[in-house]
Amino acid sequence: MKDFDSIVGHEQIIEHMKNSISQDKVSHAYVLVGERGAGKKTLAGIYAMALQCEQGGSIPCKTCDSCKKANSKNHPDIIYVEHEKGGSIGVEEIRSQVVDDVAIRPYNGRYKIYIISDADMMTPQAQNAILKTIEEPPAYAVFLLLAVNADALLPTIQSRCVRLDVRPVSDELVKKYLVEHMHVPDYEADLGAAFAQGNIGKAKQAADASYFDDMARKAIYILKYAATMEIHEWVEAMGNLSKDKEMIYNYLDIFQVWFRDVLMFKATREVDYLVFKREINSIKQQASQHSYEGIENIIHAADKAKIRLQANVNFDLAMELLFLTIREK
Repeated sequence: MKDFDSIVGHEQIIEHMKNSISQDKVSHAYVLVGERGAGKKTLAGIYAMALQCEQGGSIPCKTCDSCKKANSKNHPDIIYVEHEKGGSIGVEEIRSQVVDDVAIRPYNGRYKIYIISDADMMTPQAQNAILKTIEEPPAYAVFLLLAVNADALLPTIQSRCVRLDVRPVSDELVKKYLVEHMHVPDYEADLGAAFAQGNIGKAKQAADASYFDDMARKAIYILKYAATMEIHEWVEAMGNLSKDKEMIYNYLDIFQVWFRDVLMFKATREVDYLVFKREINSIKQQASQHSYEGIENIIHAADKAKIRLQANVNFDLAMELLFLTIREK
């Protein structure tokens, strides 16, 4: 059973949550902001468990009936607001699962807690529907809004929420987690930590050796032959890699790790500092082909591609712009 001690990093948020309980200063509404896989839902779930714990402490006891129900996601007073995968959260979903439900008092908990994943995907109508409830909530209601992009939430909602930023954790902590908890070999943990970029959810993906090795192999193949590809071949190859939108971000992360290796080798000529040590020949070749400025431009271009995709810019256009930057050298 998870508790605050099982979370990697996020010490300030955990301390805030504990203090809010011990000092009886629990807010009615929070927005947890961070990228997918950063740990927002885990933090929200443990906080909800602690709030409902029958022992009344600032951490969940993990043994009472309430904690057991919360851990199995069967607690009647901890509601996970659901919506259709990949779609926006509509006004009817918010009305039926939150607005109409919140008037019903808790069954046996001190609070009635609503955990809303992808809160930034609520339509403006859905946000307006929940706004009045957040403005004038029942004394027992607590809303935990989880968002990747807080700016997608109405300013009126943001102003009524305590904002908690779920930031990346250090590479050292990620590597330690992979080695000690996921039993990843040390040399593979370096790659996993570099890929994860402080995101434990992505680190867990990297720990799935067959999945991650296959993804890295496909990404490296494209990186090796990008110089000889035509632009339509590149776009087609990238399209084939990304079975869904989230996958493309993983590949772009691997590209950035690769070009950081190229930059590191160009600057130091040292193999020991590299993540992709086994690809030293290709990294050495690309280090000689690209200027320092060119490599940095590619790393920044991958970031820009992610931002464009998040803003729903045409996929082909986003990939073409990245490809042209890689080819510029």
